[in-house]
Amino acid sequence: MKLEFLLVPTSDLKASLALYRDGLGYTELWREGDSTVALAIPGSELQLMLDANDPDAPVGPLFIVDSVEKFHAARPETLAVVAEPAEIPGGFLASYRDPGGATLYVMDQSTDSATA
Repeated sequence: MKLEFLLVPTSDLKASLALYRDGLGYTELWREGDSTVALAIPGSELQLMLDANDPDAPVGPLFIVDSVEKFHAARPETLAVVAEPAEIPGGFLASYRDPGGATLYVMDQSTDSATA
């Protein structure tokens, strides 16, 4: 399990990019359609993922695992399921709430031909 992204939902991707990329100097790394952009955070291996698919989703860490299905089946009981594993471009994503109420996301890239 590797922390790879800080997921930041946004209702205005253009304005968010203006802040993080143009204002703060983060480097754009990739895009997924017109709704998701990953940015390199200066001085960090962690990436910021701006996502306009669900602007009301909570900000949270996004962990990469080999298999979301396996993680989901073996997850600690203290992680409450917010969203069951669902297919996304390149793999699967699920979200959970920790005992303190924070949201975390778990993603795999199991169907991405570049990683398979």
